[in-house]
Amino acid sequence: MRILFVTNPFRAHLYVQVPMAWALRTAGHEVCIAAPPDMAESVAHTGLPGVSVGPMLRLEERMANVSPGDQPMRMTPTTPPEEFGPCDPRGLRTGRSDQGDYGWDDPHIELEDFTAGVRDVFFPEEVFDDLVDFARVWRPDLIVTDPTAFPGAVAARVVGAAHARMLWNVDRVAQLRAACRFGPDSAEDPVRQWLEPILDRFGCEFDEVVALGHWTISPSPPWIWQPEGVHYLPVRNIPFNGPATTPRWVFERPARRRVCITQGISHRDATIGGSSPAQALFDAVADLDIEVIATLDARQLGSATVPDNVRVVDFVPLNALLPSCSAFVHEGGTGAFASALEHGVPQIIVPNDFKVEKWGGPLAMGLGLEHRGAGVYAGNSGTFTADTLRDSLKKILEDPSYAANAARLSTEYTAMPGPNDVVPALVRLTAQYRAAH
Repeated sequence: MRILFVTNPFRAHLYVQVPMAWALRTAGHEVCIAAPPDMAESVAHTGLPGVSVGPMLRLEERMANVSPGDQPMRMTPTTPPEEFGPCDPRGLRTGRSDQGDYGWDDPHIELEDFTAGVRDVFFPEEVFDDLVDFARVWRPDLIVTDPTAFPGAVAARVVGAAHARMLWNVDRVAQLRAACRFGPDSAEDPVRQWLEPILDRFGCEFDEVVALGHWTISPSPPWIWQPEGVHYLPVRNIPFNGPATTPRWVFERPARRRVCITQGISHRDATIGGSSPAQALFDAVADLDIEVIATLDARQLGSATVPDNVRVVDFVPLNALLPSCSAFVHEGGTGAFASALEHGVPQIIVPNDFKVEKWGGPLAMGLGLEHRGAGVYAGNSGTFTADTLRDSLKKILEDPSYAANAARLSTEYTAMPGPNDVVPALVRLTAQYRAAH
């Protein structure tokens, strides 16, 4: 069987796909990864064959001038503006959000905003033609796409391949589409408006499968909320960190309780704002009897003063560092979340306020951990303070139940089917689709 993976221009999204791609490859199937030329080096580092499609995106240049405030402010006529936070009014009325707040005022406008961002920044029309040309030559049986990688959905329809999406966490596309309740021929559907003319050029039609796939691989624990009506294949996320050298001190037993603080790689790669400032992070931990490992690059560090109990490193593989940690502070990245679950580390999640990011998983992660007593949702980064983080750390480090509950979740999580276990289901479903079509 031939499987084509299509990612978007972020390493973090590519890294979610890599373990599944390798599981298929080691099972004897042919695998190829299609990505923008900007991602060529990152794809090469996975050890899997790759092909570049479309023009250079130069995402860092595009995103450098975008701020959290550039998003639309949708408020009901009866809602006073002062009730909302400084970055994203949706869900910041109290400094904390809920997944149900996504599109709380008008899901149609939210979906329009999401679609426009994906279309204008990630996937210009040249990508569709380039990817379809490659798919016609390579003839994949199955195309696995990032949930934003709609050119992969079009290519699957054109060449008759099965189409599976692979989430990084919450299926926010399906959530919005369910909230909008589009009919089969709705002219108000922004995804249809974008993709229908492109499909028409190839002699194909738009339907809901183009938007949501034949089935969806979900690398999240079962307690992460997902919308109904989608065929989900659950799989345990095996974190992939990319090429890195691990310093020896990581494996040595720390003299004090160790805490890791990270802000993820997507914002680092694209120079996106909206993260909690480094100085606030350091102010929160400076007077605590802990050893802090902060994985920040020079730009993220800025002019912050580093306390004596903080070690700043550019990058450390989390799957090597977290086993020695007593707590983990992050913004809800999928790989970070999965690494902490695997090693039973209590988590403090501070969702980023940039655009729609927190709705893609960080809220569900933070609230889910908090409900299970294995972590704290410390509020969104737009309302984050040093006192908030300090109080959250003290709560987790002083109450042993957090470590016990995190260990329990680790046992549950590692019992989930891994990528190797899911391969037979993908082969069976693809064969069924191919036989029927």
